[in-house]
Amino acid sequence: MNNQRWLSQSFFVFFFTWGIFLPYWTGWLVQAKNLTVADASMIMAFGLVARAVATMFVFPFMSKYMSNKKIIITFTMLALCAAVFYIPATSRVSLLLITILFSLVYPTLMPAIESGASSLVQQGKVHYGKSRSYGSIGFVIAVLIISMLTGFWGEQAILWSMIIGLIFLLIKQFMPTPGPLLTKPSIEDRRQKLSMKELWKVKTFPVVLIVVFLLQGAHAAYYNYGYIYLQELDVNAFYIGMIINIAVIFEILYFMKADNFLSKWRPSSLFLLAGAGSTLRWVLIFLFPNVGIFIISQALHALSFGMAHIAFIRYLTISLPKEQIPNAQGIYSGLALSLSTAILTFVGGYLYEIQPGLAFLGMIVCTVPAIILILISRKNLRY
Repeated sequence: MNNQRWLSQSFFVFFFTWGIFLPYWTGWLVQAKNLTVADASMIMAFGLVARAVATMFVFPFMSKYMSNKKIIITFTMLALCAAVFYIPATSRVSLLLITILFSLVYPTLMPAIESGASSLVQQGKVHYGKSRSYGSIGFVIAVLIISMLTGFWGEQAILWSMIIGLIFLLIKQFMPTPGPLLTKPSIEDRRQKLSMKELWKVKTFPVVLIVVFLLQGAHAAYYNYGYIYLQELDVNAFYIGMIINIAVIFEILYFMKADNFLSKWRPSSLFLLAGAGSTLRWVLIFLFPNVGIFIISQALHALSFGMAHIAFIRYLTISLPKEQIPNAQGIYSGLALSLSTAILTFVGGYLYEIQPGLAFLGMIVCTVPAIILILISRKNLRY
């Protein structure tokens, strides 16, 4: 079968659902379930903690006993059930419990699919960036479709779109799958699958993890306050979604060329460029609080997020044994993509109350230390 096509399709379908969840879920809890913004934010914060726990511990544990395909099928079915439970839920307690359950299973699909991708890349069977770009395309399409559907049918369309998206993802997993993802770990494999403790003994990994924790966490203000910041700038609601999507479009363009563009650069060099681009992005937004500069700064998402992500994936495939990839992916998703954002959201919220632009400028408290750490460590550790 065509492994490249399979991975591209898997990324597309998953990130289509991610394009429903990430931008719209808090708003859906407020509008469709009549929660206050404070209650919805609290529920989503608990969800982020659950997500971090699941991706750091539950997924790596299951990867020792189940094939990649079975893990994705299991978590997709559980996520679908949790999404259906949302339909009758109305109280804060029930919505909190369901969100925690949903956050334990649905976001775990990301490291599962990414681990499968890393395994295929290691075997030289796919180009990661090319397939990952389809995920970003799916995200953009989802954002545009949901903005239209909510205009016709209201916020209830968000939940039903998620349910339909998960059904398609489940159907996709019952189609022919690349051989390496069908293999169930043997007893010998489980012995070789080093524990989390062993992963920390890889000299470069703790440093690389701190770097991605800082670089990905620096997006907290953008993810949480980018929408309302554009409202502060009196941007028409119709255009806000388009402006937000500019960042993802540049991310797509980078992912499409990432396999060849700067392919000879070490991960540390890519991290350094990502940190510089991220710092420039947040400084520009602070210094020039206008729509034009914000739109220009969106192009830097290809560096601040896209290049940092590609650098980490390249580091995994070059520096770690395949038995450690699920552990590393779980920690990356749990810490760099979940917990760091949760922590820095509180920092950004405090700064936003003082002055909206400060929330973005405050993110350089992550990017500048990341750059310094890379410069100090890259010569000695050679990553």
